[in-house]
Amino acid sequence: MKPLLTLLLALTLGSGWAQTKSIKGAWKATQPNNSTATMIVADNYLMIASYNVMNKYFDRTQGGPFTIQGNTLTYTPEFNTADTAAVGVPIVYTVERIDSVLSFKGEEPLVWMIVDDAANVDMAGTWHITERANDQGGMTKIHQQGTRKTLKILSKTRFQWAAIDPAVKGFYGTGGGTYTVKDGKYTERIEFFSRDNNRVGANLSFNWALKDGRWDHSGNSSTGSPIHEVWEKIK
Repeated sequence: MKPLLTLLLALTLGSGWAQTKSIKGAWKATQPNNSTATMIVADNYLMIASYNVMNKYFDRTQGGPFTIQGNTLTYTPEFNTADTAAVGVPIVYTVERIDSVLSFKGEEPLVWMIVDDAANVDMAGTWHITERANDQGGMTKIHQQGTRKTLKILSKTRFQWAAIDPAVKGFYGTGGGTYTVKDGKYTERIEFFSRDNNRVGANLSFNWALKDGRWDHSGNSSTGSPIHEVWEKIK
């Protein structure tokens, strides 16, 4: 069992072991190679990433939907940069949680600590793009074709996005870090970016509004290009 995969197990454990406690939140652990592993769990979907901020090093990532019953967790990766053969193959774990500490019994016993509890955070969840600005200044509905998709998952303080195509085990990029929402501004601080490590440490600020479950998001991307998007949570 790989350390990163183990983190997934532990994190999801946090959500499922106590049925009366929300599973939403972020967790972290130190990997054997001194990378940091973080995971966000929200809306029955998980994303994990392993990286080193100081060295601007991106290691690997994985994620997908999960279900949990009692202390049995079933997770099905939709992407896994370390092992594409694992995509689409359900993995079953037995998990245990005590307060803010997550542990499991397996080949590599590890302990994970909670970063934040996102039980009552409106932004916490798994999001997908539903509208994008067009050349005429209006908004165009995005009709997803095929199985390729871009998802963004948020806890109370952390975010990660991933561009994937589970049907062909395709992975096209990811990035993540911390975020804040204040005075109508949504600001991200990038801690890892698989396509360009030079973007690590950058702060990106966007106009932000959340109404009726629709996240209106506008500003400039990490490349400086103007964007205006609407995101909605995956139910």
